[in-house]
Amino acid sequence: MQFDPPLQSARLITRYKRFLADVITPEGDTFTLHCANTGAMTGCATPGDTVWYSTSASATRKYPHSWEIMQTAQGHWICVNTLRANQLVREALLRDAIPELSAYSHCQAEVKYGTEKSRIDFLLQAEGKANCYIEVKSVTLLQNGKGYFPDAVTARGQKHLRELSTIAAEGHRAVLLFAVLHTGIEDVSPAHHIDAQYAELLVQAQRCGVEVLAYQAQISPAEMLLTRPLTVTINAQL
Repeated sequence: MQFDPPLQSARLITRYKRFLADVITPEGDTFTLHCANTGAMTGCATPGDTVWYSTSASATRKYPHSWEIMQTAQGHWICVNTLRANQLVREALLRDAIPELSAYSHCQAEVKYGTEKSRIDFLLQAEGKANCYIEVKSVTLLQNGKGYFPDAVTARGQKHLRELSTIAAEGHRAVLLFAVLHTGIEDVSPAHHIDAQYAELLVQAQRCGVEVLAYQAQISPAEMLLTRPLTVTINAQL
């Protein structure tokens, strides 16, 4: 995924109302960005760190600039735009960059499924193979040198794990794919200390046959790509 036009930089003043952030440019101009991330963004929104933003040409947008990436004082790169996770995964699937999910001939996004009226992020199909249901989750929380998901209690995420467990029990292939959008994260674990119910459901899902993968993104103001697998430790606690 390339950014065209290239991203521009500013310094974060503050994030507020979940969807908004005020920044100041190197020239001293201040303005408000749109933030597509509704989560806690713990460690991803430190005032003074460098924001990289895109600009829309749409005349109807109230806030034409969108917060894409954070560059931390520690030198880490974080994609805070959660909409990018599925785009990165789709690109990776189409170029067979995830070996565990290769050799499928059809890829559909946002397919309705499940008893709880969900939509799976991606459905992979191929003749002679079981359908493969993929749920994507963006990971940006780094604590004590480890990556965790989620960064807040997620009823929606819990529902997705129940749906994947049912799909696996029906004989289909079910995959939870953590898209790690923080360059400082080297392994991923469920955040027991934040959402114990999610962590327990993940253990149960794995026992039901749900596969759990994690791939880290290479991040820069020019482009992003999912590039390498990371270890997922299901039973780890903080």
